[in-house]
Amino acid sequence: MAIRLLYHQPTLLTSSTSLLSLRFFSSIQNHNFSSDNDAFSPRNDTLLPTLQPSNDADLLSQILLHHHNPFHAMESSLQLPGISLTPSLLHQTLLRLRHNSKIALSLFHHSLSLPPTSTDNPPTSTGTSTTSADSSTATTVTYNLMIDILAKVRQFDVCWQLIVEMDQRNVKPTSETFFVLIRRLVAAGLTRQAIRAFDDMESFVSEPVNETHFCFLLDTLCKYGYVKVGVEIFNKRKHRFSPNVKMYTVLIYGWCKIGRIDMAERFLKETGERGIEATVVTYNVLLNGICRRASLHPESRFERTITLAENLFDEMRERGIEPDVTSFSIVLHVYSRAHKPELTLDKLKLMKEKGICPSVVTYTSVVKCLCSCGRIEDAEELLGEMVRNGVSPTAVTYNCFFKEYMGRKDAESALKLYKKMREDGLGSLGLHSYNILLRMFMMLNRLDIVNEIWEDLKSSGLGPDLDSYTMLIHGLCEKEKWREACKFFVEMIEKGLLPQKVTFETLYKGLIQSDMLRTWRRLKKKLDEESITFGSEFQNYQLKPYRR
Repeated sequence: MAIRLLYHQPTLLTSSTSLLSLRFFSSIQNHNFSSDNDAFSPRNDTLLPTLQPSNDADLLSQILLHHHNPFHAMESSLQLPGISLTPSLLHQTLLRLRHNSKIALSLFHHSLSLPPTSTDNPPTSTGTSTTSADSSTATTVTYNLMIDILAKVRQFDVCWQLIVEMDQRNVKPTSETFFVLIRRLVAAGLTRQAIRAFDDMESFVSEPVNETHFCFLLDTLCKYGYVKVGVEIFNKRKHRFSPNVKMYTVLIYGWCKIGRIDMAERFLKETGERGIEATVVTYNVLLNGICRRASLHPESRFERTITLAENLFDEMRERGIEPDVTSFSIVLHVYSRAHKPELTLDKLKLMKEKGICPSVVTYTSVVKCLCSCGRIEDAEELLGEMVRNGVSPTAVTYNCFFKEYMGRKDAESALKLYKKMREDGLGSLGLHSYNILLRMFMMLNRLDIVNEIWEDLKSSGLGPDLDSYTMLIHGLCEKEKWREACKFFVEMIEKGLLPQKVTFETLYKGLIQSDMLRTWRRLKKKLDEESITFGSEFQNYQLKPYRR
């Protein structure tokens, strides 16, 4: 069996500056205002290779998942003649192992021991080669991907070891390497460590640290709710990094995210005082902040929110900025949140009459409103209109239907839509979609369907992740299926996912109450073996003796 792929470097923009400029000013256009996630934020998918179809990577990842022995070298799982681990194959395999950090790290270390491939590697955005004679198959992109996988499970010490190792192996770290690490540090609440990583970046990368890199740091802090930290460092360093519209847009977004609209308006006013021209993105961020979390009940609050939005529209036009589809979608979402289906449909009709083509975000807001008001048939009709108009529904669009079905406990309709999506290729399910379905069928005690969805989730390459395992284990504990819960608990920690403390305690109490002390001791032994992997995070999980 021969597995060989021609090397194909994942597409990156020609410079980190253009990459970040594109991200800052395009992400808000794709913002899903009907979800709880913020699109105006740092996205690792622009920094890392994306999952691509690859039979070879599928095969290799399945071999490792099913035959990897943690007590032997990685070679024991790769005893297939003819395997040639090219950079492209390595990247795609690591992406499929991203929820199994231990196995991914073992494969990565194994790749370092291989001789260099003969395939030439294109230069990075900094103009330097991503590999050398010492780095064998691993490139800068490979290291970035591995750092992201490890940082996601908070193994930051190992991440720093890899960065130092890159320098020693003459695989030069780039700004993208630090962007990946900074994002994960901030996501873990380690803001000061993230700032130190930003400061250390200059010692490792060959490119000069400029306003674009600083803007990424501010953006990441604001995305995760640390705008006060962002403003503090902005004020300290604005003499080194010249303030621009991107920085102010990011800070306005950060204030809006924590509900401080007054501070957001103050920073918007400051742009004018500094002679910085605000853009439609800047106004959309403020508009979204005004509308998104505003209380819409009683009716007077709804009317006040619409009035504030219309006033901001007037200000935009006074400054020569014409509202775009995103601007109208934000206001339409207010109608949707207020559960006013007729007004929502009227607003959608008005957009079309003005010649503004609704986006997938616009349609999703209307679908969500119709579903939440129980008008499933109208929502399904609108879904058909989307497809006819060439607007592809996303996983978030389908989640509106799944959530409504879950609220109605309508297992058959949910299962019908799920199977129709798979068979007809109507759209791809997201990880959140799978988790909604798992929660729903677990709640309805349809364990056969739960097993089917779980297997589909694993084969999709999207997961399972920490939330998937936590939901499944807690559901099995509620049904007192202790052996099955223990099985998934062990599988979880073997993949390098540290369970939440409440999961430890729930399983511990349940096993003690069910006279399964011996089973708990075996689990405890397994946990002790993995404690080195989890490091200091696991040391905080001391369980108190439980008495029945």
